[in-house]
Amino acid sequence: MAIEYIYHGHMNSELRSSQYTVLIDPFFTNNPQAKIGPEDVNPDFILVSHGHGDHVGDTLAIAERTGALVIANFEVANWLSSQGAKNVHAMHIGGAYEFPFGRVKLTIAHHGSALPDGSYGGNPAGFLITMEGKKIYYAGDTALTYDMIWLRDENVDLAVLPIGDNFTMGPEDAVEAIKLIKPKMVVPAHYNTWPVIAQDPNRFKAMVEAETDTKCMPLEAEGHLTL
Repeated sequence: MAIEYIYHGHMNSELRSSQYTVLIDPFFTNNPQAKIGPEDVNPDFILVSHGHGDHVGDTLAIAERTGALVIANFEVANWLSSQGAKNVHAMHIGGAYEFPFGRVKLTIAHHGSALPDGSYGGNPAGFLITMEGKKIYYAGDTALTYDMIWLRDENVDLAVLPIGDNFTMGPEDAVEAIKLIKPKMVVPAHYNTWPVIAQDPNRFKAMVEAETDTKCMPLEAEGHLTL
């Protein structure tokens, strides 16, 4: 079965199968790239990679309206529960779980994770998602790390990698990440939201396709592709 990937701008991503919709880091409100609002999405599940406001985003409002199950690390999950989220599943780095839509494994990310009110957000994470036989690696906010090499054996169909630099790895390090992971396709993310993370996605695409066998697919907000 096909999986549709939708890019909502920044790192805000969505996966759709024939039965389920999974939203990842739903940052719509105050997102300069967003073309739709939190009221326009209807996920069954929400994944939150870490505690920063541009990733927790509109999780609480969307979860309250839709009843979506929110999946996050233990500390973020507990914080969301304390803020009123009623349907939460806590996980941690290296752990995996089978959900109705597929399998999620939390991967290492090198970043911070303080929550919007300053509470401790635990360790940031990425996600390795297996859905309808496809594997999607959502790196979250991270530096380049050699730990990514273990993903090479996962035969990743799509990697969503930050390229903005300053807060995360930049284009050159993202190319090195691709060399470690060897995904079939990559979507660059976490860039051009604000001037401090301005990047040229077409330059990145040229670098990726000159130095690797991975296909690079820069997307505008609400752009999508099929796996």
